[in-house]
Amino acid sequence: MRGGPSVLGIVLAGGEGKRLMPLTADRAKPAVTFGGTYRLVDFVLSNLVNGDILRICVLTQYKSHSLDRHVSTTWRMSSLLGNYVTPVPAQQRLGPRWFSGSADAILQSLNLVHDEQPDYIAVFGADHVYRMDPRQMLNQHIESGAGVTVAGIRVPRSEASSFGIITPAKDRTRVERFLEKPADPPGLPGSPNEVFASMGNYLFTTKTLVDALQKDAEDPVSKHDMGGSILPMLTERGVAQLYDFDDNHVPGETARDHGYWRDVGTLDAYYEAHMDLISDHPVFNLYNRRWPIYTHPGQLPPAKFVAGGIAGESIVSPGCVISGQVTGSVLSPGVVVEAGAVVQGSVLHDNVRVGRGAVVRGAVLDKNVDVPPGATIGVNPERDQELYTVSKGGVIALGKGQRVE
Repeated sequence: MRGGPSVLGIVLAGGEGKRLMPLTADRAKPAVTFGGTYRLVDFVLSNLVNGDILRICVLTQYKSHSLDRHVSTTWRMSSLLGNYVTPVPAQQRLGPRWFSGSADAILQSLNLVHDEQPDYIAVFGADHVYRMDPRQMLNQHIESGAGVTVAGIRVPRSEASSFGIITPAKDRTRVERFLEKPADPPGLPGSPNEVFASMGNYLFTTKTLVDALQKDAEDPVSKHDMGGSILPMLTERGVAQLYDFDDNHVPGETARDHGYWRDVGTLDAYYEAHMDLISDHPVFNLYNRRWPIYTHPGQLPPAKFVAGGIAGESIVSPGCVISGQVTGSVLSPGVVVEAGAVVQGSVLHDNVRVGRGAVVRGAVLDKNVDVPPGATIGVNPERDQELYTVSKGGVIALGKGQRVE
């Protein structure tokens, strides 16, 4: 940021995403397609870039080829101004081993920090769907003098076991306790059925982060995890502050989509987040041009509707050819829905083909899945359980190129 503090962005994108299988069988979780044309990593990168954090390292590890390629080909910043977004694979700088946790990933990549010498470091997760202006969080961090500021969002207390939970002190800003996925945390004062969940977004004063990482590396029983190790350590020191995500406002937001954030780490959450996109007044609005989400659009012709093909309450990407009926669905580029076929409440990734007279309901089909003419998915629950992955919520998922019976 010209004339302002120097900030280095570090995006943690090495996650395996086991709970999102089979979509992560062949790629890292941040590389999973979302919203038709995007990858999950595009949301965090768009937020950082829109917020003038223009030097960003994306730390990758698990099946990272498609993620590395997407970041390299899509996120090209001005080298004239010294800006960049670059993928950084595991380099084994500290010995012949892979990352043993998110904190260890940064520790093994401290050469990036030493080269850039920033005043502050924004450490953000790569697999959440949201809009956020990081400058507002940075301003609070600087004004507070904290060592670390962690972004928190209110969630039902019943969901606490899925998140790192922040217990604020009486001043409502200092973090009193940080509990990693607790079973029974205390509720918030005045709202006992809610807790503050960590969004996985942290702003560090550089020295605080480097010192904490080096101390954590010396602990033989540490999990070397940002939420499980570093945040509890800094909380005990009294240098951790809470940033309430509800205080964050981005240009062009509406009252309906203000404060939207989704962890799409499970098939059900991934599916539900897609359903949030497609209503007339969506819960999350992809069409906010004042805070755009960027991606590589691809070189494809416009979508085409032929032979009486129709689509309602749906997102239809470029290159799609629709001859059948599509409702309440999200279609990625190159999807073909042939005559007489019906697609309802589904998410179809790139180049999926739904044959003549076939039916697809409540499903997520990864790229290159070919549904033969007359085949059905989401019609016979018992048969679907035998043949495909079915989530707890009943979402049917087929992996990349998976054969349809």
